Amino acid sequence: MGACLGICSLLSCASCLCGSAPCLLCGCCPSTKSSTITRLSFSIFLLMGTIVSIIMIIPGVEVGLNKIPWFCDTATTIHGSVNCDIVVGHKAVYRMCFAMAAFFFLFALIMICVRSSRDPRATIQNGFWFFKFLILVGITVGAFFIPNGTFTTVWYYFGMVGGFFFILVQLILLIDFAHSWSQAWLDRAEEGNTKCWYAALLIFTALLYAATIAAVVVLYVYYTRAGECTANKVFISLNLIFCIIVSIVSILPKVQEAQPHSGLLQASVISLYTMYVTWAAMANVPDKNCNPTLLAIASNTSSTTGGQVVQWWDAPSIVGLVIFILCTVFISVRSSSNTQVNKMMQTEENPAMLGGGDPGSEDGVHRAYDNEEDAVSYNYTFFHLCLLFASLYIMMTLTNWYMPDSTYSTMTSAWSAVWVKISSSWVGLLLYLWTLVAPVILKDRDFS
Repeated sequence: MGACLGICSLLSCASCLCGSAPCLLCGCCPSTKSSTITRLSFSIFLLMGTIVSIIMIIPGVEVGLNKIPWFCDTATTIHGSVNCDIVVGHKAVYRMCFAMAAFFFLFALIMICVRSSRDPRATIQNGFWFFKFLILVGITVGAFFIPNGTFTTVWYYFGMVGGFFFILVQLILLIDFAHSWSQAWLDRAEEGNTKCWYAALLIFTALLYAATIAAVVVLYVYYTRAGECTANKVFISLNLIFCIIVSIVSILPKVQEAQPHSGLLQASVISLYTMYVTWAAMANVPDKNCNPTLLAIASNTSSTTGGQVVQWWDAPSIVGLVIFILCTVFISVRSSSNTQVNKMMQTEENPAMLGGGDPGSEDGVHRAYDNEEDAVSYNYTFFHLCLLFASLYIMMTLTNWYMPDSTYSTMTSAWSAVWVKISSSWVGLLLYLWTLVAPVILKDRDFS
């Protein structure tokens, strides 16, 4: 982490690793809020763990993991015959992500009800990075000593729950981004050059809806068959109908009156994301006739015998990884101007969020400044819970939401993963719908 945050002056920052976040700011960086640096630092921990997990599933790395005596030993498992070529990378990712989840859960507990940087626990949140790194490494090492037993199966279900919640977090962030995007361009349109900005809004909205329609067509063509794939047809049709509904609601006169900045741009963004989640869900349908892009069903590519290797990656997983990285960065630097999003994300509206704090850069020295003396600019516990869910989501994404069978001899996709993704898309659409109708229903509340 020092290479990422202290690349400008690594040796001079060494002593700061035991101190607070301001020390981690390089001399070549502009003055920045300490809350932002802290979130970025924790996110770098998450991304480092993700990189390690990706390395563990690279073909060939499992050869080295197989040399760990206890890690894939048929004599120490209750399942009998174990195909180590199949499960070793899978189990390594599970243990790495378990360590990250435990790390963030620990800090979520420690940071409950921290209100300002005056709380002694805020010092722990914003400093002691070297010791935090040691804690994460220690938990990771310990995770690889967890006996085989039923750990992978049990943690699979934890991963599904965490993945479900992180998909919702992604959609809330997307709602925030879409609202901010639309509001920014509409404000510029009102300030001048109206035709240019309205044309830009129209073009991007049309492009997003065109991409959504194209996605629907592709899903119908490749993920359905005549007389087969009834579930896929239902999923695609329902989500298409729901996207049409939220698009219509977004431009209703009463909604427009309550939220002048609401419109089809936000609805188009949400619709396209919904179709992505639908695609990702159908990529886990066990029936290969209804799932042409699920590349790693273990019954066909389950071992390295004959030159074949386990194919952990398919297109939805790659897209999911990209979205995960973008959302992780956005969680770290976000400061939403949307009241409803702030409330859903458990952030707090206070002077710190509005740019409070003193940069103190009159002397020309770039430094991080404490912007949370009066109140925290984000909910510490909820932030760590988001990273916990992110750890579980990336665990499921890197393993394509596969579940080991009862003998650990193969990996298969399960209907449970399909329902988790589809249900998360429905809940996400419901959340977006609520952001539209809440100001109309609850007229006495301030939704500015």
